[in-house]
Amino acid sequence: MLIDFHTHVFPDKIAERSIAVLVKGIQNIQGADYGTAETLTCRPATLDGLYCNMEENHVDHSVCLPIATKPEQTAHINAFAEQIRNDRVLSFGSLHPTDPNWERILYDLAERGFRGIKLHYQFQLCMIDSPESIRILKKAEEYGLLVVFHAGADIGLPPPIYATPERISHVLTEMAGSHLIAAHLGGWQQWEDVERYLVGTPILFDTAYIRQFLSAEQALRIMRNHGVEKVLFGSDSPWESPQDTLQYLQGIGLTEDELNLICYQNAQRLLPGVWA
Repeated sequence: MLIDFHTHVFPDKIAERSIAVLVKGIQNIQGADYGTAETLTCRPATLDGLYCNMEENHVDHSVCLPIATKPEQTAHINAFAEQIRNDRVLSFGSLHPTDPNWERILYDLAERGFRGIKLHYQFQLCMIDSPESIRILKKAEEYGLLVVFHAGADIGLPPPIYATPERISHVLTEMAGSHLIAAHLGGWQQWEDVERYLVGTPILFDTAYIRQFLSAEQALRIMRNHGVEKVLFGSDSPWESPQDTLQYLQGIGLTEDELNLICYQNAQRLLPGVWA
Protein backbone atom coordinates (compact mmCIF):
# COMPACT_ATOMS: atom_id res chain seq x y z
CA MET A 1 0.00 0.00 0.00
CA LEU A 2 1.07 3.59 -0.64
CA ILE A 3 -0.49 6.66 1.01
CA ASP A 4 0.68 10.03 -0.30
CA PHE A 5 0.26 12.50 2.57
CA HIS A 6 1.29 15.62 0.63
CA THR A 7 -0.46 16.53 -2.62
CA HIS A 8 -2.02 19.65 -4.13
CA VAL A 9 -5.04 20.18 -6.40
CA PHE A 10 -6.93 23.25 -7.55
CA PRO A 11 -10.42 23.68 -8.99
CA ASP A 12 -10.32 23.02 -12.73
CA LYS A 13 -11.02 26.62 -13.72
CA ILE A 14 -8.01 28.04 -11.87
CA ALA A 15 -5.53 25.14 -11.86
CA GLU A 16 -3.50 26.12 -14.93
CA ARG A 17 -3.39 29.78 -13.92
CA SER A 18 -2.37 28.93 -10.33
CA ILE A 19 0.50 26.73 -11.48
CA ALA A 20 1.65 29.45 -13.90
CA VAL A 21 1.86 31.95 -11.03
CA LEU A 22 3.81 29.48 -8.88
CA VAL A 23 6.19 28.64 -11.74
CA LYS A 24 6.79 32.35 -12.31
CA GLY A 25 7.76 32.65 -8.66
CA ILE A 26 10.22 29.77 -9.04
CA GLN A 27 11.74 31.39 -12.12
CA ASN A 28 12.07 34.71 -10.30
CA ILE A 29 14.01 33.06 -7.48
CA GLN A 30 15.91 30.30 -9.30
CA GLY A 31 16.37 31.90 -12.73
CA ALA A 32 14.26 32.06 -15.89
CA ASP A 33 15.84 28.89 -17.30
CA TYR A 34 15.14 26.77 -14.20
CA GLY A 35 12.03 25.19 -15.74
CA THR A 36 8.51 25.57 -17.05
CA ALA A 37 5.13 24.28 -15.96
CA GLU A 38 5.65 21.31 -18.28
CA THR A 39 9.06 20.39 -16.83
CA LEU A 40 8.40 21.27 -13.19
CA THR A 41 5.11 19.39 -12.78
CA CYS A 42 4.29 15.79 -13.57
CA ARG A 43 0.52 16.20 -14.04
CA PRO A 44 -2.11 18.94 -14.23
CA ALA A 45 -2.90 20.24 -10.73
CA THR A 46 -6.54 19.16 -10.92
CA LEU A 47 -8.41 16.37 -9.19
CA ASP A 48 -8.45 14.37 -12.42
CA GLY A 49 -4.71 14.96 -12.72
CA LEU A 50 -4.24 13.60 -9.21
CA TYR A 51 -6.31 10.52 -10.01
CA CYS A 52 -4.17 9.86 -13.08
CA ASN A 53 -1.05 10.32 -11.01
CA MET A 54 -2.35 7.88 -8.41
CA GLU A 55 -3.22 5.27 -11.02
CA GLU A 56 0.10 5.50 -12.85
CA ASN A 57 2.14 5.48 -9.64
CA HIS A 58 0.13 2.87 -7.71
CA VAL A 59 -0.93 5.27 -4.94
CA ASP A 60 -3.87 3.93 -2.94
CA HIS A 61 -4.83 7.10 -1.07
CA SER A 62 -3.84 10.77 -1.12
CA VAL A 63 -4.12 13.72 1.25
CA CYS A 64 -4.67 17.10 -0.44
CA LEU A 65 -3.28 20.20 1.25
CA PRO A 66 -4.92 23.50 0.24
CA ILE A 67 -3.51 26.87 1.32
CA ALA A 68 -5.49 29.98 2.25
CA THR A 69 -3.05 32.73 1.32
CA LYS A 70 -5.63 35.38 2.28
CA PRO A 71 -8.42 35.27 4.89
CA GLU A 72 -11.08 35.91 2.27
CA GLN A 73 -10.11 32.70 0.42
CA THR A 74 -10.86 30.42 3.36
CA ALA A 75 -14.56 29.68 2.82
CA HIS A 76 -14.14 28.83 -0.88
CA ILE A 77 -11.04 26.70 -0.25
CA ASN A 78 -12.68 24.69 2.51
CA ALA A 79 -15.86 24.20 0.49
CA PHE A 80 -13.80 22.78 -2.38
CA ALA A 81 -11.81 20.61 0.05
CA GLU A 82 -15.03 19.16 1.45
CA GLN A 83 -16.43 18.61 -2.03
CA ILE A 84 -13.53 16.46 -3.25
CA ARG A 85 -13.33 14.14 -0.24
CA ASN A 86 -13.98 10.49 -1.04
CA ASP A 87 -12.73 7.02 -0.16
CA ARG A 88 -9.46 7.60 -2.03
CA VAL A 89 -8.76 11.29 -1.51
CA LEU A 90 -8.86 13.14 1.79
CA SER A 91 -8.48 16.91 1.76
CA PHE A 92 -7.47 18.92 4.78
CA GLY A 93 -8.80 22.44 5.26
CA SER A 94 -6.93 25.70 5.67
CA LEU A 95 -7.18 29.14 7.22
CA HIS A 96 -5.05 32.25 7.46
CA PRO A 97 -3.34 32.88 10.83
CA THR A 98 -4.51 36.51 10.89
CA ASP A 99 -8.17 35.70 10.20
CA PRO A 100 -10.24 37.30 13.00
CA ASN A 101 -12.61 34.30 12.83
CA TRP A 102 -9.84 31.72 13.19
CA GLU A 103 -11.33 29.91 16.18
CA ARG A 104 -14.78 29.60 14.65
CA ILE A 105 -13.22 28.31 11.41
CA LEU A 106 -11.23 25.63 13.25
CA TYR A 107 -14.28 24.54 15.23
CA ASP A 108 -16.35 24.40 12.06
CA LEU A 109 -13.74 22.30 10.25
CA ALA A 110 -13.63 19.81 13.12
CA GLU A 111 -17.45 19.64 13.20
CA ARG A 112 -17.57 19.01 9.44
CA GLY A 113 -15.28 16.00 9.77
CA PHE A 114 -12.00 17.47 8.58
CA ARG A 115 -8.99 15.63 9.97
CA GLY A 116 -6.47 18.43 9.67
CA ILE A 117 -5.39 21.76 8.21
CA LYS A 118 -2.54 23.02 6.06
CA LEU A 119 -0.59 26.20 6.81
CA HIS A 120 2.11 27.74 4.63
CA TYR A 121 3.80 30.50 6.55
CA GLN A 122 5.88 31.65 3.56
CA PHE A 123 2.72 32.49 1.62
CA GLN A 124 0.85 33.69 4.70
CA LEU A 125 3.71 35.98 5.84
CA CYS A 126 3.46 34.85 9.45
CA MET A 127 6.16 33.47 11.73
CA ILE A 128 5.35 30.00 13.04
CA ASP A 129 6.23 31.02 16.60
CA SER A 130 4.13 34.20 16.53
CA PRO A 131 1.15 34.52 18.89
CA GLU A 132 -1.22 34.31 15.90
CA SER A 133 0.26 30.97 14.87
CA ILE A 134 0.64 29.53 18.37
CA ARG A 135 -3.03 30.05 19.20
CA ILE A 136 -4.09 28.17 16.06
CA LEU A 137 -1.71 25.27 16.65
CA LYS A 138 -2.89 24.93 20.25
CA LYS A 139 -6.57 25.05 19.35
CA ALA A 140 -6.05 22.55 16.53
CA GLU A 141 -4.54 20.17 19.06
CA GLU A 142 -7.55 20.71 21.34
CA TYR A 143 -9.95 19.93 18.48
CA GLY A 144 -8.01 16.85 17.40
CA LEU A 145 -6.88 18.35 14.09
CA LEU A 146 -3.54 17.53 12.49
CA VAL A 147 -1.53 20.48 11.18
CA VAL A 148 0.69 20.08 8.12
CA PHE A 149 2.85 23.12 7.48
CA HIS A 150 5.54 24.11 5.03
CA ALA A 151 8.86 24.03 6.86
CA GLY A 152 12.08 25.71 5.78
CA ALA A 153 12.75 27.71 2.63
CA ASP A 154 10.49 27.70 -0.42
CA ILE A 155 11.86 27.22 -3.93
CA GLY A 156 9.70 30.01 -5.30
CA LEU A 157 9.54 32.56 -2.47
CA PRO A 158 12.14 34.98 -1.09
CA PRO A 159 13.42 35.26 2.49
CA PRO A 160 12.78 35.63 5.33
CA ILE A 161 12.03 32.03 6.25
CA TYR A 162 8.96 31.99 8.47
CA ALA A 163 9.15 28.37 9.73
CA THR A 164 12.82 27.62 10.37
CA PRO A 165 13.67 24.53 12.42
CA GLU A 166 14.73 26.81 15.28
CA ARG A 167 11.41 28.67 15.24
CA ILE A 168 9.56 25.35 15.04
CA SER A 169 11.43 24.26 18.18
CA HIS A 170 10.05 27.34 19.96
CA VAL A 171 6.54 26.09 19.17
CA LEU A 172 7.35 22.80 20.87
CA THR A 173 7.85 24.62 24.18
CA GLU A 174 4.16 25.62 23.99
CA MET A 175 2.58 22.24 23.16
CA ALA A 176 3.35 18.55 22.82
CA GLY A 177 3.63 18.79 19.03
CA SER A 178 2.64 15.24 18.12
CA HIS A 179 -0.18 16.65 15.94
CA LEU A 180 2.24 18.76 13.88
CA ILE A 181 3.69 17.61 10.56
CA ALA A 182 6.68 19.61 9.30
CA ALA A 183 6.76 19.13 5.54
CA HIS A 184 9.94 18.59 3.53
CA LEU A 185 11.62 16.49 6.24
CA GLY A 186 11.39 19.25 8.83
CA GLY A 187 12.77 22.17 6.83
CA TRP A 188 13.49 22.42 3.12
CA GLN A 189 17.16 23.25 2.48
CA GLN A 190 17.71 23.64 6.25
CA TRP A 191 18.42 20.03 7.13
CA GLU A 192 21.47 20.73 9.27
CA ASP A 193 19.21 22.80 11.53
CA VAL A 194 16.59 20.06 11.40
CA GLU A 195 19.19 17.76 12.93
CA ARG A 196 20.14 20.41 15.47
CA TYR A 197 16.67 21.48 16.62
CA LEU A 198 14.00 18.95 15.63
CA VAL A 199 15.35 15.42 15.37
CA GLY A 200 14.05 13.37 18.28
CA THR A 201 11.14 15.69 19.12
CA PRO A 202 7.47 14.53 18.94
CA ILE A 203 6.83 16.40 15.69
CA LEU A 204 6.29 14.43 12.48
CA PHE A 205 8.01 14.95 9.12
CA ASP A 206 6.99 14.17 5.56
CA THR A 207 9.22 13.37 2.58
CA ALA A 208 7.79 15.89 0.10
CA TYR A 209 10.15 17.40 -2.47
CA ILE A 210 13.47 16.36 -0.92
CA ARG A 211 14.62 13.87 -3.57
CA GLN A 212 16.62 16.28 -5.72
CA PHE A 213 18.05 18.30 -2.87
CA LEU A 214 18.96 16.03 0.06
CA SER A 215 21.67 13.38 0.02
CA ALA A 216 20.73 9.79 0.74
CA GLU A 217 23.16 9.70 3.66
CA GLN A 218 21.67 12.72 5.43
CA ALA A 219 18.08 11.72 4.66
CA LEU A 220 18.59 8.27 6.17
CA ARG A 221 20.35 9.72 9.21
CA ILE A 222 17.56 12.20 9.86
CA MET A 223 14.81 9.60 9.48
CA ARG A 224 16.44 7.02 11.74
CA ASN A 225 17.61 9.45 14.40
CA HIS A 226 14.20 11.10 14.46
CA GLY A 227 12.36 7.79 14.32
CA VAL A 228 10.89 6.37 11.11
CA GLU A 229 7.58 5.96 12.95
CA LYS A 230 7.32 9.77 12.73
CA VAL A 231 7.94 10.07 8.96
CA LEU A 232 5.14 10.14 6.37
CA PHE A 233 5.40 9.52 2.64
CA GLY A 234 4.70 12.71 0.70
CA SER A 235 5.47 13.50 -2.94
CA ASP A 236 4.30 17.14 -3.26
CA SER A 237 2.38 16.08 -6.37
CA PRO A 238 2.06 17.56 -8.98
CA TRP A 239 5.56 18.96 -8.33
CA GLU A 240 7.02 15.48 -8.07
CA SER A 241 5.90 12.04 -9.16
CA PRO A 242 5.09 9.67 -6.26
CA GLN A 243 7.08 6.97 -8.04
CA ASP A 244 10.18 9.19 -8.09
CA THR A 245 9.75 9.83 -4.35
CA LEU A 246 9.30 6.12 -3.68
CA GLN A 247 12.36 5.15 -5.72
CA TYR A 248 14.40 7.72 -3.82
CA LEU A 249 13.29 6.27 -0.48
CA GLN A 250 13.95 2.73 -1.69
CA GLY A 251 17.49 3.75 -2.59
CA ILE A 252 18.68 5.45 0.60
CA GLY A 253 19.09 2.31 2.71
CA LEU A 254 15.79 1.92 4.55
CA THR A 255 14.70 -1.61 5.45
CA GLU A 256 11.44 -3.07 4.15
CA ASP A 257 9.86 -2.64 7.59
CA GLU A 258 10.97 1.01 7.71
CA LEU A 259 9.59 1.64 4.22
CA ASN A 260 6.25 0.12 5.19
CA LEU A 261 6.01 2.46 8.16
CA ILE A 262 6.78 5.51 6.03
CA CYS A 263 4.72 4.50 3.00
CA TYR A 264 1.44 3.70 4.74
CA GLN A 265 1.50 2.36 8.30
CA ASN A 266 2.28 5.70 9.96
CA ALA A 267 -0.53 7.37 8.01
CA GLN A 268 -2.98 4.63 8.97
CA ARG A 269 -2.07 5.06 12.62
CA LEU A 270 -2.33 8.84 12.40
CA LEU A 271 -5.78 8.68 10.77
CA PRO A 272 -7.48 5.72 12.47
CA GLY A 273 -10.61 4.52 10.77
CA VAL A 274 -9.92 6.39 7.53
CA TRP A 275 -7.91 3.81 5.59
CA ALA A 276 -7.68 0.19 6.65
